[in-house]
Amino acid sequence: MSMDINKFLDFHRDNGGTGKLFNFEFKEHKEGFLELSGEFNELCLNPDGSVQGGMMTSMLDDVTALLLIFESGGTLYPSSTDLHTLHHRPLFKGKVTARAILMKKGKNIATVRGELLNKDGKLVTTLVHTVFLIDRENRF
Repeated sequence: MSMDINKFLDFHRDNGGTGKLFNFEFKEHKEGFLELSGEFNELCLNPDGSVQGGMMTSMLDDVTALLLIFESGGTLYPSSTDLHTLHHRPLFKGKVTARAILMKKGKNIATVRGELLNKDGKLVTTLVHTVFLIDRENRF
């Protein structure tokens, strides 16, 4: 793909609240796969010092959506119909790896798996994200 993913990450950072919060950086892309680094700061923590589960879900919501947006060249917008999250171990403040893996994409519906890995490369959270694909070019 000849487009620059950083254009999409910059747009996400400049126009979205979580884009400012998670501080995404590009790591790898191949068709149906996106890997970013992200960060959870003190605003994302439970009182016990671990990352709040909803924040992990939010990050994976963003990464799985960004894969679909990027691969469509910005012509599709994924509108969530289901987010199913499994938390496997606690996560703490700092850098993480966030992955999106396309499971199935049809004309109107797509399902993408998201994974968060801690600084040691261990799986922390898995997300299954089902979306309705909105055609941004012909939606009106």
